[in-house]
Amino acid sequence: MEHREPLPDGLPEDFPVWLARAHGVTRGRLRQRDLDAPFFGARLRRHEAADIDADDPYARQRLLRVERARQYAPRLHTGHYFSHQTAAAVWKAPLPLEFTPHGEVAGAADLELHVSAFGHIPFPRATGVRGHRTMLRLTEVTEHDGLRVSSPAATWASLGVLPLFDLVALGDFFCRRWREGPGRPHPGRPPLSTIEDLRRMLEAGRRRGADRLRAALGMIREDAWSPRESLVRCILVEARLPEPELNTDVYDERGVFLGCVDLAYPREKVAIEYLGMLHGERWAQDVERLARLRAAGWAVIEVTSPLLKRPHDLVARVTAALKV
Repeated sequence: MEHREPLPDGLPEDFPVWLARAHGVTRGRLRQRDLDAPFFGARLRRHEAADIDADDPYARQRLLRVERARQYAPRLHTGHYFSHQTAAAVWKAPLPLEFTPHGEVAGAADLELHVSAFGHIPFPRATGVRGHRTMLRLTEVTEHDGLRVSSPAATWASLGVLPLFDLVALGDFFCRRWREGPGRPHPGRPPLSTIEDLRRMLEAGRRRGADRLRAALGMIREDAWSPRESLVRCILVEARLPEPELNTDVYDERGVFLGCVDLAYPREKVAIEYLGMLHGERWAQDVERLARLRAAGWAVIEVTSPLLKRPHDLVARVTAALKV
């Protein structure tokens, strides 16, 4: 059985090697199996490692990115900060799935940690870390959830390599306004950013994917509630259909509230609902809500994940419902 000396009380749950050595911890103790070495020069108490279990692969990748950032945080240089996809994950923003060269959904070991450095500060170098260098005028740095990250607007402007519709979904998330209304969550909560903030960061200097960022900026809206809703809207607009209203409260002729519709054409009484992973009570509530809409004369188009992968079919169904 491996004999383990207890670690000094002054060490946090994750710590840099230099701090442990300063507390008298030997190199042999730092190699023992109760400690993980997520990055060179860092240690994490194994029993404290996060147990990440998310059925949604998008949520799982986000959680893995954040966990990697927390593991690296003890060795983060004072002139460094988390940026790009890592910062987006810390802000809980939607990102496209990443895959391995073999087509599998990327796991923790496959997801790069993005760390940026200002000016001539030493470049971040470690296995699994992708370093970036930037200038002060091209970014804003703040702290969120205990981690030093680029601001929402600066994060968005740094991700011009993403596909257009993903940039729109990212901007929709950052600029969402939490409006008053029946059953709406967190009314009055301030948005993480504004469209003007995004424009200001985009125009601060040269950006990778600047043309794509500019195109996305004009497509961002403040009432989208999910990246799938954003994608549905982009598909319909790209097909030259009228742009639907977002998260519209619908009432019947007596003024009775029927429900909030993801995307709607009120004049034509056409509702488009994205159905994600529904379980139990949530599923039952959605069934009842859609039944009320249909009883009031609305045509309801239910969009599932398989349908979203067939955009031509989605456009055809909406076109038929609108009779255009």
